[in-house]
Amino acid sequence: MAYVAGKNTYPSPLEGFENAPPLPDEKNDDGKSFKNPINESLSKAYLEFPDPLDKGRRGGFDVHIYYFQSNEAQTKYARELWERIRREFPELRIYRFWDRPIGPHPVAMFEVNIFTPAQFGAFIAWLAVYRGPLSVLIHPNTVEGGEGVSQGDIERRNHLQGAIWMGERLPLDLDRF
Repeated sequence: MAYVAGKNTYPSPLEGFENAPPLPDEKNDDGKSFKNPINESLSKAYLEFPDPLDKGRRGGFDVHIYYFQSNEAQTKYARELWERIRREFPELRIYRFWDRPIGPHPVAMFEVNIFTPAQFGAFIAWLAVYRGPLSVLIHPNTVEGGEGVSQGDIERRNHLQGAIWMGERLPLDLDRF
């Protein structure tokens, strides 16, 4: 069963679990959370991004870290954060420190690419602590095809429906796609 919203179709979150037994109603010792069935192994999503996330050269997620280029203190903080990320996470792809808006991004920013679930977990948790006053857009990079689906449509969906924001959400110029 799929969910259709406008031009988008979403597979059922229960795909692959259609014949699973009912979940127990039993609660954990805290009296609030539910006891979950025990699996023989961890979800494979701990090891690799699920389809249709890009597992290739582009990476599964882009992280755009924004700052207001006319704000000296914010610019200094952003530059220091950019340097710290390059030193602490050299395995990630870190792009140039833009001093002006670029592409669909309304203010200056820099971009980081994430390639594995482990990198995502480590870097996003770290960024939640160290992003300071800066806003961050995290969006998936999906590999999709199909008739009538343009790359622009995919990029718009990734930047809007797939968006995860830290801090204030900024409006993007999606006409650039």
